[in-house]
Amino acid sequence: MQRTDLNCRSKIGIAIGGIMIRLDDYTFDGTNFFDIKAACTDSCGRETLKNELTEQKQKNVEEIMQLQEALFAEGRESILICLQALDGAGKDSIIKHVFSGINPSGITVYNYRTPSVIEANHDFLWRYHKNIPPKGRIAIFNRSYYEEVLVVKVHEDYKNYKVAPRMLEGNYIENKYADILAWEKYLYGNGTRIVKIFLNVSKDEQKRRFLKRAERSDKHWKFSINDIKERAFFEKYQDAFQDAINNTSTQNCPWYVLPADDKWFARYLLSEIILKELKSINPIFPGITKEQKDGIEECKKLLASEKK
Repeated sequence: MQRTDLNCRSKIGIAIGGIMIRLDDYTFDGTNFFDIKAACTDSCGRETLKNELTEQKQKNVEEIMQLQEALFAEGRESILICLQALDGAGKDSIIKHVFSGINPSGITVYNYRTPSVIEANHDFLWRYHKNIPPKGRIAIFNRSYYEEVLVVKVHEDYKNYKVAPRMLEGNYIENKYADILAWEKYLYGNGTRIVKIFLNVSKDEQKRRFLKRAERSDKHWKFSINDIKERAFFEKYQDAFQDAINNTSTQNCPWYVLPADDKWFARYLLSEIILKELKSINPIFPGITKEQKDGIEECKKLLASEKK
């Protein structure tokens, strides 16, 4: 197995048995169009590579752990990961498998649900902005501000908002796209890298996972009748994801659309994406002054002189 790392943000891949897997195929940066109906939702015939890619994923995770330590120590940039998907796509498990080894002092996961009364009395970005990671940290938004152009769009919730009339003039969703683009540009310009992930699960695979939850007692806590009701809007959600990705993809803040039917493949791809982002930051451990070095030497002498 030969690994090939390239300097371009998206042109990175791994070659196994003459097959090259490139992140380019899953990256949308505003220069290409995302057609969700044409997008693959499984490993696209790479089932024979499962063991090799799972092994490579683990190697990536170990390297991510090392680079995250340097990111934390250097404190120069931060990373925000926005994780979006339909219910049952594997958001929780992909976080567990790719990020569980990271030093907990350097990463925080935020799970967003329906806005509270206090949150709803602010603009839709307010509850997210206060959780933007400080320099040196990584934050994961399990569902994010993109809910405003996904679930809100599908159900047209904005029509019932208690807001100034001018906020509903024109196309509400297109205005939110503009708000998001401006906000992400601001965050990127102030040291926060944004990695946007869409786990693309098929309707058949979602059904299979829901049935599994219903049949296993240890999965009942994750089962919700609302998840089943939302399946009636599956096609509308597909359209909403396609529109959101095509309207908010930029070169600095691209979208990555990962096939989610085969969890092992999505986990591998995410590990490559995070590793690539950390390498592009190229964090290094800060050096020390001569005084600090002399202090360390003095401490070593004092420790060595202690009586046993």
